[in-house]
Amino acid sequence: MQILIVGGFLVAAIINLLPVMGVIGAPQLERMYGVALEGPDIAVLMRHRAILFGIVGALLAAAAFVPSFRWAAFFAGMLSMVSFLVFQALEGETNVELGRVALVDYVGIAALAVAGVAVWMQTD
Repeated sequence: MQILIVGGFLVAAIINLLPVMGVIGAPQLERMYGVALEGPDIAVLMRHRAILFGIVGALLAAAAFVPSFRWAAFFAGMLSMVSFLVFQALEGETNVELGRVALVDYVGIAALAVAGVAVWMQTD
């Protein structure tokens, strides 16, 4: 059971930590998401978004080893990944890079779901 918990949280953590490299600047963000960042305003927002991913990813990584963090990390990670998929579905067709982000989020949601079920079963 412990391997499912640690593994699930770590997979979700890695997925959320990958976008942190966007902090470096607009070129990295444009490559990752396949979008042109028109002007410094959007670049600031997207770089800030990268930091927020880092916070969620760090919480998920910590939850792999600190049981008291697990439910907060579970809900933060799920909300982050599911909300992206909902927004993408509401907007309709997106570019290839965002489609790839969606696929990776599906993997993260599955990993986190397995970890969440394992945590829940362990507490009974």
